[in-house]
Amino acid sequence: MDTVRWGILSTARIGTVHVIPALQRAEHVEVTGIASRELERAKAVAHSLGLAKAYGSYDALLADPDIDAVYIPLPNDQHVPWSLRALAAGKHVLCEKPIALTAAEAQSLVDAAGTYPNLKIMEAFMYRFHPQWQRAKEMVAQGAVGDLRTIQSFFSYFTTDPSNIRNQLAHGGGGLMDIGCYNISYSRFIFGSEPERVSGIVEYDPTFQTDRLVSGMLDFGRGTATFTCSTQLVPYQRVNIFGTDGRLEIEIPVNAPADRACRIWHQHGSSTDEITFDPCNQYTLQGEAFSLSIIHDRPVPTPLDDAVSNTRVIEAIVRGGREHTWVPTLRESR
Repeated sequence: MDTVRWGILSTARIGTVHVIPALQRAEHVEVTGIASRELERAKAVAHSLGLAKAYGSYDALLADPDIDAVYIPLPNDQHVPWSLRALAAGKHVLCEKPIALTAAEAQSLVDAAGTYPNLKIMEAFMYRFHPQWQRAKEMVAQGAVGDLRTIQSFFSYFTTDPSNIRNQLAHGGGGLMDIGCYNISYSRFIFGSEPERVSGIVEYDPTFQTDRLVSGMLDFGRGTATFTCSTQLVPYQRVNIFGTDGRLEIEIPVNAPADRACRIWHQHGSSTDEITFDPCNQYTLQGEAFSLSIIHDRPVPTPLDDAVSNTRVIEAIVRGGREHTWVPTLRESR
């Protein structure tokens, strides 16, 4: 095998607008088909994207022997059920974040995946594949900021549309699940460990009952991370990584544009250097890396255990906000 044949479960916008066109540019990827609960919808999308196959149900796609791997951009509450069905059908799985609604649910997926040793499964945190994040992690590890002490991050957008899945509690909506998971993930990614304890302040929308404004604190023992995420604030995103001797600032940490250069800044002493990265598509890089894991039968770049750890922190922040206290978490080396 030198090309992985992909199928897409659902015609969700993130897939049709962002992920599928990006996958089609990957060297070792062939996007073969797409499934919808409505066959005509699947046919229309397949035609617009130049895909060979359209399916009128997700199960029909999973039953196709010409599909090797699936990408799952379904609502959050459907991630684990359809990941399990895909594994049972013999398909490799790349599933959108957050892969589960609870740590227990995520662990159940890890346990089930262990019974399919020949299949790959990974949570789709695409930001980790962008060169700006690879460089930032490398610089911190090499002491470019001195001793890492704290990370501050912000991520927000504004929507009060009740039809938006992000505002639907039953489907796993809310700011923490949608975007706060990034704030938590890249703090763990840069520290290279799990927080010892966390706490948070959580504000809920009175109509949707979803969290709309969350500020969290993560204690890593040797340093801290603080963040704010919101579904009802002016759109903005930024990350600052502080050490004893320097600082790294990432301008567009999550939605890095594929059509123009990205920038990070390195402050050290009295100087600030701008580091630019040529245009690239982090979804392409993610799809290529996952496909190569399949082709060469090697571990995926981000093990599924990482999803359990990230979800555990989300749960602890919610509990900390509810109980107005610090909540201990498991701390493991990453």
